[in-house]
Amino acid sequence: MDWLLFLVFLGACLGAGMTGALFQPGDWYRALNKPSWTPPDWVFPVTWFVLYGCMAAAGARAAVMPDSQYAMAFWALQIALNGLWTPVFFGLKKIRLGFAVIMALCLAVFGAMIALWQVDWIAGLLFAPYLLWVTIAACLNAAVWRLNPQVARSA
Repeated sequence: MDWLLFLVFLGACLGAGMTGALFQPGDWYRALNKPSWTPPDWVFPVTWFVLYGCMAAAGARAAVMPDSQYAMAFWALQIALNGLWTPVFFGLKKIRLGFAVIMALCLAVFGAMIALWQVDWIAGLLFAPYLLWVTIAACLNAAVWRLNPQVARSA
């Protein structure tokens, strides 16, 4: 693996992840009704740390492969949507719009995983935990929307 390329992809991941520092959940999120299966707060940064490493490795592996243009396009789309969800959900407090963004993110991650798999099966496999996590996050977003209809309507 090209380690400089890995660092570039990791930088993109960390850039998207910085939205979590800029738009923290805060009192608004803590006051919302959440499902009983909501992960504890410490799980989120630990999970994202691992996932961003996997995403960067997948991108660096695939970027040097022939015919990787679709994989790289999906990689770029998913990281853009990844960086968008936090400001929409926590910054703007838009639960419904956040759900639309995370559903688009799920599709982009799935597309990236398939496209990555076609150029390098290890790169595709590295996206599988990410797809699982984003699916869980989408279910959590949907549950928060369902459990807080008055907040979702007002925002």
